[in-house]
Amino acid sequence: MQQFINPSFDEWNILTERPTASYEDLEPLVAEVFEAVKKEGDQAVRKYTAQFDKVALEEVRVGAQAINNAEKLVPEALKAAIQQAKVNIESFHKAQDYKMQQLETQKGVVCWQEKKPIEKVGLYIPGGSAPLFSTILMLAIPAQIAGCKEIILCTPPTQEGTVPPVVLYTAQLCGVEKIYTIGGIQAIAAMALGTATIPKVYKIFGPGNQYVTVAKQWATRYQVSIDMPAGPSELLVAADATANPAFIAADLLSQAEHGPDSQVLFVTTHRSFLSEVTAALEEQLNALPRKEIAAQALKNSKAFYFETNQQAIDFINAYGPEHYIVCVENEALYLEQVRNAGSVFVGNFTPESAGDYASGTNHTLPTNGYAKHYSGVNLDSFRKAITFQKISKEGIQLLGNTIELMAEAEGLQAHKNAVRIRLNTLENEI
Repeated sequence: MQQFINPSFDEWNILTERPTASYEDLEPLVAEVFEAVKKEGDQAVRKYTAQFDKVALEEVRVGAQAINNAEKLVPEALKAAIQQAKVNIESFHKAQDYKMQQLETQKGVVCWQEKKPIEKVGLYIPGGSAPLFSTILMLAIPAQIAGCKEIILCTPPTQEGTVPPVVLYTAQLCGVEKIYTIGGIQAIAAMALGTATIPKVYKIFGPGNQYVTVAKQWATRYQVSIDMPAGPSELLVAADATANPAFIAADLLSQAEHGPDSQVLFVTTHRSFLSEVTAALEEQLNALPRKEIAAQALKNSKAFYFETNQQAIDFINAYGPEHYIVCVENEALYLEQVRNAGSVFVGNFTPESAGDYASGTNHTLPTNGYAKHYSGVNLDSFRKAITFQKISKEGIQLLGNTIELMAEAEGLQAHKNAVRIRLNTLENEI
């Protein structure tokens, strides 16, 4: 990791940049795939799966028999772990479900809001070298709680052209039956546009690499919503002398192993930790099966020393991390001043891995600085709010003049007339 000592504010814009290709560089390929899927449908999906994933597929939908057989192929201990995580994630997301009471804003004017499920949603589950079955829990559970009518799932094929049994088991456990063996740009395009095999959805969820992220943003051109730009993964750890260098190194590596384009940052007010954490990183890195991937990610990563807590906090908010671990003595100061972060992990015994898998919070979070204006996935991500209002005779008489004056001031006579005709009718009744 590169080290920086008290970098000046003028350097922060450069130091908070992510190691991803610019979206402009990727858009021509994304546009090409979308246009092909629009014209050729399933044929284009199969063509790009062969090109990008090196797998020739005739049938992209996973059959019921394969889904049912998957349970037998997953170890019992792993199934128990997934079930425990499911309980925690369900509990946390069910707690987000509440109804707004009707409110009388003034005499005779009643307003309220109701949240309705998004009817058709698409879940993208990353695959490749690390199939993220945990992401199914994070997306399918709130989708079910919200009441989404149609839930489809797309995930890249293995080299054998299949879907890992643990992915199929977790999907079935969460009530998802429409599973498609496609990934990358072509999966996003298929869900956004619809094909003969793959239904068009109203909103697409899920993390992915930079190609998937750009594809999701491109999908919004086709009247499709997305959860957020999510990927590649990133983590920032803030620590002082009360932290444990070995813990810090383990957390940094837990995100670095996601992919070579991941980024991890370490911010400390304890200068000797720069060398202590570096030593712990080197020791732990050598024992990792995904050592080469993590090592490449560490080349994109940085460690910072700041003299004061306030400097550290200001820099962290400027970065806006996806995952943010706080291991400091003055915990309250850091937590009170969190402005930009996807999810925060507090204390020496709260690894980021807990949120990734089983504590209950959602791990689909904004990356690349989008934490400054996006939330992570939550129950409301799968719903939209509809407002209602009902005005009585007395209400329109009390509010009508206000509406007329404002409409007339904006030059919208028909708006004013819609009120005046009612008021005249009521006046004639007297």
